[in-house]
Amino acid sequence: MRRFFRRHGLSVIMLGLFFVTFLVGQVIAGRKEYNEEREKRGSSPVGYKAYLRSSHFAEATAENWESEFFQMFVFIVATAYLYQKGSAESKDPDKPHGHHTRKEVSPKAPWPVRRGGWVLRVYEHSLSFAFFALFAVSLAWHACGGHRLYNEERAGEGQPAIALSEYVKSSRFWFESLQNWQSEFLAIGCMVVLTIFLREANSPESKKVATPHWENEE
Repeated sequence: MRRFFRRHGLSVIMLGLFFVTFLVGQVIAGRKEYNEEREKRGSSPVGYKAYLRSSHFAEATAENWESEFFQMFVFIVATAYLYQKGSAESKDPDKPHGHHTRKEVSPKAPWPVRRGGWVLRVYEHSLSFAFFALFAVSLAWHACGGHRLYNEERAGEGQPAIALSEYVKSSRFWFESLQNWQSEFLAIGCMVVLTIFLREANSPESKKVATPHWENEE
């Protein structure tokens, strides 16, 4: 167990914090808030099982996942082509770059590398493809969940329901998305700039402590 944790501790802790602490905490707090809103409208409270199927949970969760996956997709693609001198999040702009697969491939290389051809070309961009797909699914989930929640609120106010296409074009949908997108790109922009001047010993997200500010590390 100790050996497993040493090798996989980062993913175990990150996913553990996500599921055990923050997602569970969100469900507990979200259900309470949702039931308070339902009580104001004269509706009966819902249990946890019903809350997990609710539009309130779907909209709140998907709205945040969407922004995270969008941020990572853009950052992965941008760092393949753009540079920031001195940043730990960027390659050195003063050195030549290019991805070249060796002619003699190790037997331990991933299957797509050994297969070559179009399979390799897809695999070379599989990380950005994966994050874009996760973003697209989250965006669709946000649209559907937010549409249901918006219509529930309108029904409580005696207003008619609107179509999904109308909701996606509404200021509410874009406010929900953009308020998260802007914070994600602010965070990643700060990461790019602050890693020029600041350090965190032993972290792969930081340059070595003694590295001059305006030097990049490959």
